[in-house]
Amino acid sequence: MGKHVVVGSGQVGTHVASKLVAQGHEVTVVTRSGSGPEGTVKVAADVADKARLIEVTKGADVLYNCVNPRYHRWLTDWPPMADSFLAAAEASGAVYVMLGNLYPYGPVNGPMTEDLPLASTSPKAQVRAKMWRDALAAHEAGRIRTTEVRGSDYFGPGTTDQSYLGDRFLVPLRAGKAIQVPYPLDMPHSWTYLPDVADALIVAGRDERAWGRPWHVPTADPLSFRQLGERMAALLGLPAPKLAQIPWALVRTAGLFSPMLGELKHVRYQFTAPYVLDSSAFQRTFGIAPTPIDEALKATLDA
Repeated sequence: MGKHVVVGSGQVGTHVASKLVAQGHEVTVVTRSGSGPEGTVKVAADVADKARLIEVTKGADVLYNCVNPRYHRWLTDWPPMADSFLAAAEASGAVYVMLGNLYPYGPVNGPMTEDLPLASTSPKAQVRAKMWRDALAAHEAGRIRTTEVRGSDYFGPGTTDQSYLGDRFLVPLRAGKAIQVPYPLDMPHSWTYLPDVADALIVAGRDERAWGRPWHVPTADPLSFRQLGERMAALLGLPAPKLAQIPWALVRTAGLFSPMLGELKHVRYQFTAPYVLDSSAFQRTFGIAPTPIDEALKATLDA
């Protein structure tokens, strides 16, 4: 079994580390607080501390970047951490697996595939695009081996308060109250299941066919907020829930006082037109399909 270093113990990192432990690997989890799931070696470190991350990753086979700074801090937090990850990957020889996202594509027409240009003009999306380009350049120069795994909005056991399908959706659903949503209710949208994200990252770290290019996490067919609510309610034996769209003017006003709400304007385009992730390349190459949607929704509700 190999040595795996998982940086970040949030909604994705926890799943990755737990699955690797269950597979019998030696797993080190790096967080600022020193937290992590049972069975792992927990290390408290500042990821931006290059020397420290190099020390922690010595002898590692795979290094997973599962860090997720608050969205409004991407411009300041990501660049030094990205440099640290590249240095650690080069020093250790570990395969560098990056947890990416779809923001760098920007608004698109039609399903998103991995060969789309990273054309977003948003400064925060450009930060993420630069991280991938820098890692890919190092890979092509023979300094590291790397890949990036990208998913859409997450749901599933262990989602954080940032998830659209977390407590803000589930608590009123269970209580039979109206679910308040800041976007249109009937627009098709891709949702990526957290355990599928973890599985994709692990496969990408061990299979050399994954290296040197990005991949999309196996993701089920898109569903609107209303369709999700109806399917979840049916699984709970409840009537179809009531959903209400929060007026955008109200969201914008609230964003003046909340940094996180203030950032919603940058991703609103993802919900005002169909937002569809094509994961067929990963499914075809590695023979892995997304978890069936009702099974994933039931696990989310059970958690």
